[in-house]
Amino acid sequence: MTLVVDEVYKSHGAFELGPIDLAVDEEVLSVLGPSGCGKTTLLSTIAGTVTPDAGTISLDGLDLTGRPPEKRGTVLVFQDGALFPHMTARENVAYAASSEGRVEELADALEIGDVLDQRADTLSGGERQRVALARSLAADPDALLLDEPLANLDAPIKRRLRDELRPLLASLDVPVVYVTHDQREATAIGDRLAVIADGELLQLDTPDEVFSHPATPFVASFTGSTNLFRGDVVEAGTGRALDWNGRRLDAAIGGATIGDTVRFCIRPEYVMLASDETRNSFNGAITRQVFEGDGYLLDVVPDGGDEAVRLALSPPAYERAGLDERDRVRIALPADAIHVIGEGGGRTHETPSLSE
Repeated sequence: MTLVVDEVYKSHGAFELGPIDLAVDEEVLSVLGPSGCGKTTLLSTIAGTVTPDAGTISLDGLDLTGRPPEKRGTVLVFQDGALFPHMTARENVAYAASSEGRVEELADALEIGDVLDQRADTLSGGERQRVALARSLAADPDALLLDEPLANLDAPIKRRLRDELRPLLASLDVPVVYVTHDQREATAIGDRLAVIADGELLQLDTPDEVFSHPATPFVASFTGSTNLFRGDVVEAGTGRALDWNGRRLDAAIGGATIGDTVRFCIRPEYVMLASDETRNSFNGAITRQVFEGDGYLLDVVPDGGDEAVRLALSPPAYERAGLDERDRVRIALPADAIHVIGEGGGRTHETPSLSE
């Protein structure tokens, strides 16, 4: 079973989605992007609730163009679940199920057996989402479309459901398109990751590849590479290196040639504290520290520079280093963690602020 989106284009006033090309096999594709980038419009064109201006959508070779939503074999789940409030959870799931046995099976899988006889309007947010998902799965869809299903949940419930959804969705053996603006959710649930900005598909690859080798500055920033800089490609012996504000950095340059000015990035978790003059290392002053619950973020401004480098440290690593605010440290940028971003085509996208 394969869901194919072929050159799909849709305009809403000044907003344009696409053209979008992608194919989703029996896997979970996470679609990641900021609010208003076109994620929901993409799902709606697949579901048939929005008609594209151009392009086609097919499922297992069947052209869905012009087919009403109920005859597409797709099920679209919105973040509010859209349950029938006057019905019990059981009645909501049974509405789409072929048998009572299917209701019980899904209730066990999603751990909603104890709320089956409660009215939908009395359920908690997490319970509503589980019931909504059960009702969607009860229809045995050929493709499942999820639009930010965890967006309105408290953080602890969201983390739990995120961990539970991954094996459940993977077991369906149908194309699943999972829309979110949460990076951790996207990577935890998706086999592959599509990043969209301003209606354009910027990158489609495994989560590891997207995060380690972002295709554009926007992708780098949106997926957490807050260390995004400009440098000049210079000659270094028989090879090439980066000149970053007078500092020589060894890195894999890619297709850039000597004399080019390029964008490059390194994720904060790959920046290291160094005890000596290792390759790509320099001294600097800590200008900012933030504790985020599961780790520390530190901004270090190199001596003689004005661009801060952000590094992420686990609490044990931070405690071992014995750091205080405004301390001086030596940091290193491992050459194999520096990624030179290619010059991609397409529309221009505003890069998220790196100061946050």
